[in-house]
Amino acid sequence: MLKQLWEFKQSERKWHFPVLAALSVGIPLLAGYYTGNVPAGKLASIAGLVILYIHSVSIAHTMITLMACSFGIMFSFSIGIIFGFNPFIASFVLGLYSFGVHVALYYLKANRPPGNFFFIMIASVAICMPFDLGAIPEKIGFIGVGTMISCTLGLLYSILTIKKVSIDTATVINVTKNKYVNLVESATFGLFVGISLLVAHLLELENPYWVPTTCAAVMQGRSTSHIWQRSIQRTLGTFLGLGVTWLILLVQPTPLVICISIILLQALIEWLVVRNYAIAVIFITVLTILLAESGNSLHAVPTPLIVARFFDILTGSIIGAIGGWMLYNERLHYTATRQIRKTKVAIARRK
Repeated sequence: MLKQLWEFKQSERKWHFPVLAALSVGIPLLAGYYTGNVPAGKLASIAGLVILYIHSVSIAHTMITLMACSFGIMFSFSIGIIFGFNPFIASFVLGLYSFGVHVALYYLKANRPPGNFFFIMIASVAICMPFDLGAIPEKIGFIGVGTMISCTLGLLYSILTIKKVSIDTATVINVTKNKYVNLVESATFGLFVGISLLVAHLLELENPYWVPTTCAAVMQGRSTSHIWQRSIQRTLGTFLGLGVTWLILLVQPTPLVICISIILLQALIEWLVVRNYAIAVIFITVLTILLAESGNSLHAVPTPLIVARFFDILTGSIIGAIGGWMLYNERLHYTATRQIRKTKVAIARRK
């Protein structure tokens, strides 16, 4: 595990994909800066992360995927911002929505990375925003602008880079799970994401969305050992990343410098994340703080902010590690799937 912390893996990801991701995040961010509305630019740039779902099989397939995921991003944000008026209802809705997303991606055969993460992240951010009924349409509109920019860039990128490949001849690997196993995994995933948000509210954290977002990120692992490894990598990378962020905020960067830094960090992260997750988390931490925090908190004394974020992410990592253990526990899977089958048979007999 210690060796894997610093090991760089080989990757087939081309150099121009990180540039595409940086443009998708950077264009709405700079537009917000030059129009004097940085918060709106940040909202649109978060939605621009939909570009990470691009799948280079054919131009038509790429655009269908991007548009479907764009609808999913907008729907996730809408669910979050509508049900954020009460912490207990918000926790229940976020858990239920996470369950639904996990089930839906299974049936759509869309479990390839980044999977359900950004849908849950967007919903978590939205559900923790101050509830303002009148501002809901405007904020959803900014999310829509961000997805439209990404779809436009995705189309141009596809035209320039995708060769004429028949979908029939493309190599596609699908891992088929038992539907009952998927239901158990989805329920476990939704349960722990909902619990993580509830814990964040009970602890009265200032920005509770950090906890469910971290929990969801940790639970993306492929096995119990991979999840524990990710939890350790995320905690260590976060600690180092917070140190880097603290040094950056000490020099009081201007809003323009912050915007340019976010763009460069996004490109660097997309190059690193497929090669070394632990090192990528260092820069992910810096990026998410610069992107998610308000301007006032970024220009205040950075120490309280850094301490709070470390506690938030540590809490989410611990909950995610426990959830990951349950997610891949074979005994629990066997017991739960057996009970689901028994219940289904009992209902069928009553009919």
